[in-house]
Amino acid sequence: MSVIERMLRRDDRPADGEGLVIEKMRKRDLKAGVFEIERSAYPKPWSAGVFQSEIEQMKAGTRHYVVARLDGRIVGHGGLWFTADEAHVTNVAVHPDARRTGVATQLMLVLADEAIRRGCNAWTLEVRVSSTGAQALYRKFGFAPAGIRQRYYENSEDAIVMWCHDIGTDEYRARLDAVREGSS
Repeated sequence: MSVIERMLRRDDRPADGEGLVIEKMRKRDLKAGVFEIERSAYPKPWSAGVFQSEIEQMKAGTRHYVVARLDGRIVGHGGLWFTADEAHVTNVAVHPDARRTGVATQLMLVLADEAIRRGCNAWTLEVRVSSTGAQALYRKFGFAPAGIRQRYYENSEDAIVMWCHDIGTDEYRARLDAVREGSS
């Protein structure tokens, strides 16, 4: 595969398909790669205190955070916040070297499975208006725009609020299966 073909690849699976492991986030993961990814992904990254609080809330069952490791190195992370029968995607970020290789897709699949396992009927998220790549990823998972939060990011950039309903249905499971197989 040429350099140009690799740059333009639309296949969302990791390049080698091996070595990617997604597991529960632990406090030690913060310094082992999560902070670096967070700083590279966002102009105003979450602080150590925010992450530590979110990890603590995992014990109560109101949050779920995972890290993606490729050959042992943390290359991404993502999380959910649970309220009633809904899940809110709080954070999905991938290391610049691992973007467009399917890491975010794998994180989203794990988060979807967790939301369904917990009996959620819908999930939601906010995404930057300028982040067209992330919007495309979320559409693949069935998310649709539902509104705008003005000046949501750094009090300067709007966020698109996206929702995906009926995630406990057989139809949604078929969508996830198609994403897993790379045919969506």
